[in-house]
Amino acid sequence: MLQVAANLANDVFDFEKGADTAARVGPTRVVQAGWVSPAAMRRALLVVLAVAVAVGAYLVSVAGPLLILIGLCCVLAAVAYTGGPYPLGYHGLGDVCVFLFFGVVAVAGTTFVQLGHVPRLAWLSAVPVGCLATNILVVNNVRDAETDAKAGKRTLAVRFGRAFGVLEYRVLLLSAYLVPLYLALAGALGAWALLPWLSSPLAIRLAARVERERGPVLNATLAHTAQLLFLFGMLLSLAIVLGANAWTISRG
Repeated sequence: MLQVAANLANDVFDFEKGADTAARVGPTRVVQAGWVSPAAMRRALLVVLAVAVAVGAYLVSVAGPLLILIGLCCVLAAVAYTGGPYPLGYHGLGDVCVFLFFGVVAVAGTTFVQLGHVPRLAWLSAVPVGCLATNILVVNNVRDAETDAKAGKRTLAVRFGRAFGVLEYRVLLLSAYLVPLYLALAGALGAWALLPWLSSPLAIRLAARVERERGPVLNATLAHTAQLLFLFGMLLSLAIVLGANAWTISRG
């Protein structure tokens, strides 16, 4: 629900700040297109945030008051990403925000709710998830660098140029795939740890496309980057299940 809230907030706040105009090359934003009024989108944002808070209240009853602090930070980040007096996405902090909340908080927070603590494997698993989630934003920022610059949206791709965005995408891909390799070499999950590498051919193709493509064609690359995150995450989850079972059997 917080992901939905962040998307709704981006839709209305980017329009109001002038980042979304008729020159937009990304997927249609409904406020900019005139399908939904800014006031209606703000009401929808409040409803979604209320649902997120309600679910969060249950999680607090399960995992304790620490979830209140985590939840408040998540709500604040969802709105402050493009809204408020210092919108994070407009000051080059969007990448860090996505890595923290869609990587570290998502994985480590989920683990904490279920176990009551966060083992080292969860912290390590959060790294590739955060890297690939951030790469979705990187594609978005590389595609929109020109219009973002005109609107005063100082993403990393605007601050340091398109070449930097392409390099960032590659570095995040490499970082994601190094984690399973480390897990395999450390003996944490055995050879099962390498399962996420089955998705590497897609990652290689996407890295080439981000460098080669420009404009609206990057919309498909953005969608495929999200699919890579899903595929990698499923394979990593399977590696953890199979690797843990193998470890348990080997221990008798």
